[in-house]
Amino acid sequence: MSKLQLSPKKVACLQKLSDENGIISALAFDQRGALKRLMAQYQTEEPTVAQMEELKVLVADELTKYASSMLLDPEYGLPATKALDPNAGLLLAYEKTGYDTTSTKRLPDCLDVWSAKRIKEQGADAVKFLLYYDVDSSDELNQEKQAYIERIGSECVAEDIPFFLEILAYDEKIADAGSAEYAKVKPHKVIGAMKVFSDPRFNIDVLKVEVPVNIKYVEGFGDGEIVHTREEAAAFFKAQDEATNLPYIYLSAGVSAKLFQETLVFAHESGANFNGVLCGRATWAGSVEAYIKDGEAAARDWLRTTGFENIDELNKVLQTTATSWTERVEA
Repeated sequence: MSKLQLSPKKVACLQKLSDENGIISALAFDQRGALKRLMAQYQTEEPTVAQMEELKVLVADELTKYASSMLLDPEYGLPATKALDPNAGLLLAYEKTGYDTTSTKRLPDCLDVWSAKRIKEQGADAVKFLLYYDVDSSDELNQEKQAYIERIGSECVAEDIPFFLEILAYDEKIADAGSAEYAKVKPHKVIGAMKVFSDPRFNIDVLKVEVPVNIKYVEGFGDGEIVHTREEAAAFFKAQDEATNLPYIYLSAGVSAKLFQETLVFAHESGANFNGVLCGRATWAGSVEAYIKDGEAAARDWLRTTGFENIDELNKVLQTTATSWTERVEA
């Protein structure tokens, strides 16, 4: 496969977003709806904007000195962009949170008062957009989604800013993404979507993707039903790697820090030349309870201990498993 051709400006942005070895060890905290639900578990009243903003500031302030970059959202994350470590890069999310649950279409939708230009003006080094995609949906629906991504890609070309596409695969007919039923079709869904969006017409620079299996259903990882043997799972990781010429990074999908680290080791051993991670809840989720119950000082204490351990252990795993994005790019 031919290498991705990038402008000098985009290369400089990717360098800002990665460590000295070309590995993207990014912290994801663009959660909005999910964060509200997490906070609501520990308090009776509706979580406030001020609470959401403050927690994002605390995480940025305490953890970006150990991350190569941070992903935030323009709705609640702008105060946190000012708390980033000077060496950390910034990604900003361009999509509205969640999707219409009355339909299986999960249509993409940009934030109303934002554009790639405005994201760049906030000091971002990249635009991130999340897309729900079922490769087996109707051609009409998938063409609509593809056209939407083409528009964002063109915006990012015009602004000369990297475009990170986050793909969340799903099946229109299977409601429970955590089920064994979905685990059986997940490799086809994830790898198929990666193939589609590796086409140069979309102007995507980095793919943010799920691992191609539900690791809890892989032999030796979960304690329940086994859907895939280790050999089968390894073959899916290899196939995923071969499905794209673009740099790609893994999302943690809300699994525990430990399980995510074990998954990365397995991915590497299986021949996946991934280029880093954008890791969210696996790193910071525990700070939510500390913050709601005991306030800022308790949250900082959690972030400086458990939060630091989570990100430090992840960084150590990345040093031995991830490869530089420069191997997939021609400047």
